Amino acid sequence: MSYPRDSGRTLAGYLPIIDLTGLLSGDRQAREAVALGIGQACRDTGFFYIQNHGIDASLQRAVFEQTKQLFDLPDEAKRALDKATSPANRGYEALRGQRLEPGAPADLKEGFYLGRELAQDDPRVLAGRFNHGANQWPMTLPAFRPAMERYQAAMTALAERLMAALALSLALPEDYFAGFCNEAMATLRLLHYPPQPATAAPGEKGCGAHTDFGGLTLLLQDDNPGLQVWDHSAEIWVDAPPLSGTYVVNLGDMIARWTNDRYRSTLHRVVNLSGHERYSVPFFYGGNPDHLVSCIPTCLEPGEAPRYPSVTVEAHYREMYRRTYA
Repeated sequence: MSYPRDSGRTLAGYLPIIDLTGLLSGDRQAREAVALGIGQACRDTGFFYIQNHGIDASLQRAVFEQTKQLFDLPDEAKRALDKATSPANRGYEALRGQRLEPGAPADLKEGFYLGRELAQDDPRVLAGRFNHGANQWPMTLPAFRPAMERYQAAMTALAERLMAALALSLALPEDYFAGFCNEAMATLRLLHYPPQPATAAPGEKGCGAHTDFGGLTLLLQDDNPGLQVWDHSAEIWVDAPPLSGTYVVNLGDMIARWTNDRYRSTLHRVVNLSGHERYSVPFFYGGNPDHLVSCIPTCLEPGEAPRYPSVTVEAHYREMYRRTYA
């Protein structure tokens, strides 16, 4: 584990950089060593960078190229793909379409939701399962779908490896989260942040302060900074700038709940002060909707009670969506 070089902030403000080379090997001791660093980061901040993660840089470039082309489409073309028309929460989300920070202005971003492609006759689709169905694809961008489907598959495999590392970090069998990972929900979200306006309303920002809903988030950033993470010990916002060849990984509320808050789900926000259009691509790994999330036994001290009742992944997500999409 390493840290970015000093830029005037205290060491407590930095997010660790974890090299995943050992995690991708067949050597269990090497995987355990990586898991040890991940566990420390999960307890300290719930945020960390990963490098040597195995995702091809050319695929990342293709995803960014298609993301920019999507948001450059005429407004009419984007609104024809409005997620409000999708029973699976897929498609375009207009500027200020979400408010993640209660009491603040709506978020100064536009987005596009993608998930696992399921046919209309799939039993889960016919049953109206939450967040299950077909994507909405921009037909004028022929390279868009292939790039996004390849990327979604690569990120799903990486998330599964990280879940195995989380299990090792909690002194659990490496396959402890296998049921959670089976037929897992995963959402790819393309985001465009215009520059922060000079005349912004009080509290207006690209993305309001919030914690993520689910399991793991793996964030691909362009070259423009904007992400900020709340340092709970110093009580300050800390920049998480783009670092070449890395992802920013953070834990969602579900992992905090699962670990009885041993592992942190940390507040973060986006303020795009770069003066440029900013693009980012978070991958949200949510897990099997039927999987029951109950306090992990190794996260309870003798005599300690779970802080949260058991809940299915689907029930948890439904409640989180209800809170942020009024």
